[in-house]
Formats: sequence, C-alpha cells, structure tokens
Amino acid sequence: MDLSAFPPVGALLSPFTPAPRWQPGRVGARHSEVFASAEEASGAAAALALWVDGRRAAEGAALEERPWLWVQDAAALRRSGRPYRPGLPAALRRGLIHVAARKAEDALFALEEGVRCRDLAGVIGEIAGNPRALDFTASRRLSLAAERHGVPLFLVRLDAARDLSSARMRWQVRAAMSPPARWNPQAPGAPAWHAELFRARGHVPGEWILTDDEHGLDASQHPGAPDHGDLAAAAGDRSLAAR
Repeated sequence: MDLSAFPPVGALLSPFTPAPRWQPGRVGARHSEVFASAEEASGAAAALALWVDGRRAAEGAALEERPWLWVQDAAALRRSGRPYRPGLPAALRRGLIHVAARKAEDALFALEEGVRCRDLAGVIGEIAGNPRALDFTASRRLSLAAERHGVPLFLVRLDAARDLSSARMRWQVRAAMSPPARWNPQAPGAPAWHAELFRARGHVPGEWILTDDEHGLDASQHPGAPDHGDLAAAAGDRSLAAR
C-alpha cells in the first residue's frame, strides 16, 4: 500500500488541537469602550492594561517611548481625578499628553483629533455618564478615524448606561481580588479586574478575570461563568436565528 497518498497524522489531528489561550490586549480592535464605576479606578486602569498589552505584542517587551494622549471631560475629571504620572508604567510617563476638556463635545473633538495623529501611540479617553454629544454618529466617527489612521482608542465610560455605539469591543469592568504576591504573601498582588466583554466584532463575548503581572495581561475563566475558552468563533452552520 502506498502511504504517500494519505495526509500526515498531524494534519488529521490539527483541527482538534486546543487553541492557544486568548491574549486580551491582542485582538486588534482599534476602538474599544470600557464601562466602569467612578467609585473605583478600575476603568482607566483596565483600559491602560489592555492597551499596553497590545503594544507589547506589537513592540516587544521593551515598549518604545512615544507620546500618547489622555482626554477627560470636566465631569470625569471631578469623579476620577487627573492621571498620576509616577503611578504609570515607566515607558508611559514621559510621553503623556493630558487634555482637560470643559464639555463632552470638546473631549470628543480632542479624541477624534488624537486618533487622526499617527505620531501618537494611542489615545485614552474618560467621559462621564451618557452625554447627548456621545451618540452613535459621534461613536462612528471615532471608529472610522481610529481604523483609518491605525491609532488605538480606549474610551472609558464612567457611570454610564450601555447605549448604542460602534465601538468594536465593549467591556464592563470592576476591581477583582489580586492574586497573592509570589515572594511575599503580605505584599500587594498584581492588579486584577473582573471583565465582561458584552459586545465584540469577530469575538465571542464572555467573562474573565484579567491579571496584569507586568509581563503581560493574562485572562482566566471567571468562576461560575460559561466556558468561553479563547474566544474562538463558533461553528458556522447554525441558523441565523440561533446567532
């Protein structure tokens, strides 16, 4: 029997090989929204962690020091305060450009101008509540500009309801218990968040515990949540009604 006509065993088994673990910051969405309470700093912290993890994937472990933009409207500034530069990752401290906008309209203008600037490594925004200016049209403008110019945007929505948006990925986050420190159980552990991805284009929504250990962002299955694995797409032979 001529065995050369048969495919190798590895090719037969490859469809059943478990997919690699999902890397939260490496999913390629240019425009993301992070919903969080203003009573804790989880929204901005999670947005920064997701963005930095994506940069690590693109630039390697040593992040390039490039300018980046952080925009807050007046309501967000009152609720969460200004960015604390010494608390940022070392590679982000020198390049921070902070804009304190008076109104949501001004913040949206600054955000759109920011994502149009290819010299920026990324844009972080904080807007409180559900201002009328942040409608679907404004969201769509941000999505198109971010995708056209390749500048990632993470918009933190403080104390906001889940309204209509064109953001490619939409998260609901809150603080989670940190894992024990490796060498000193009495020391603070790595930052952690309970993160629900409730809308994503091209990815299955789900819930995870995100942990940032300074070497990368890790996602573990949230206890009690359905197994969403690595966000691999489901089989495509279902009816439209089942999607």
